[in-house]
Amino acid sequence: MTADIIVCGLGPAGRALAHRCLAHGMSVTAVDPLPDRRWSATYAGWYDELPRWLDPTVVAAVIDHPTAWGTRIHRLDRTYAVFDSERLRDSLNLDGARISADRVVEIRHNTVTLASGTIYTANRVIDARGIARSPRLAEQTAYGVVVQRDTEIEPLFMDWRSDNGAEPDAPPSFLYAVPLGARTMLLEETCLAGRPALDTTLLRDRLQHRLRTRGIELTGSEPTERVRFPVQGGRPGRARFGAAGAFTHPATGYSVTAAFAAAEAVALGATAWPVRARAVHALRAAGLRALLALPPADLPVFFDAFFTMPPQLQRAYLSGRADLGGTAAAMRTLFTALPTPLRRRVAAATLGIPIRSRIRMGSSIME
Repeated sequence: MTADIIVCGLGPAGRALAHRCLAHGMSVTAVDPLPDRRWSATYAGWYDELPRWLDPTVVAAVIDHPTAWGTRIHRLDRTYAVFDSERLRDSLNLDGARISADRVVEIRHNTVTLASGTIYTANRVIDARGIARSPRLAEQTAYGVVVQRDTEIEPLFMDWRSDNGAEPDAPPSFLYAVPLGARTMLLEETCLAGRPALDTTLLRDRLQHRLRTRGIELTGSEPTERVRFPVQGGRPGRARFGAAGAFTHPATGYSVTAAFAAAEAVALGATAWPVRARAVHALRAAGLRALLALPPADLPVFFDAFFTMPPQLQRAYLSGRADLGGTAAAMRTLFTALPTPLRRRVAAATLGIPIRSRIRMGSSIME
């Protein structure tokens, strides 16, 4: 029997796509080794990216003006949303789909072969299985604890202050602090991107040091969260979706709300990768090269410049998957706002030139 679509992988992206296909009356086959597993990770994103079809009750908490720290404080003019992971999963119901608890071993055109030997065919096959880890890929890592909301710490989108005990020349990490609802809060020490990324054990030690410095003592019984995933390695294309389809923002690690925003159109057969989106993807990859090349002391300065930009330019770079003009304007504005020594390093990294080379003070992607 041939289905309208086979979705391989039932993480947030794959499940959202299968859910929207079912909503439009399509026959759906979904394949995942553990299709009934609960979602224990914390998912969040920008509120203005959420599609209308998403059940609003899946949002556990909103932060109207999240705080960010570089070397100084910034109030972001945008609303941030944190999901209730279990409610989110349950809202993306797959009633009516044929679900196979199996592992995909081969995808070829419209045919999927499973580890059990079963072969499925469909008019379309979408790979939403994420990205396999590799030493060649930059990763994001994090270690977090869940504490009671009475902890005296405000929500923090990104806090690069240097009170986590790291040596000045050590790879940096930042504090991420968001409410998970009315009673609890996630405090997470995060390595934004690294090749290799910081180990979660080191991040645990940094988090404990940072919290002690701020007068917050942990009991050791708090629920914990460990995060590790590639921020690059996905490939744009019609046959892939979510992280596998390069939806992960290489400079932030965000992908879930972008996948939700695109799920409806992709379910109906539209491409998520028009020419402008592919160009934006290339610019974002250049942005990741710049981040990976920055010395530790320069990262807070870099983000000071970023969070000082007008809100519309911040949004264009963080969320405008197909906003080529906005992304280019954001990168140009950011580049000109950086101190001169930092401009040279950023320009060299985005162009792939060794920093020792003598280059002109500029970059083709920022002009």
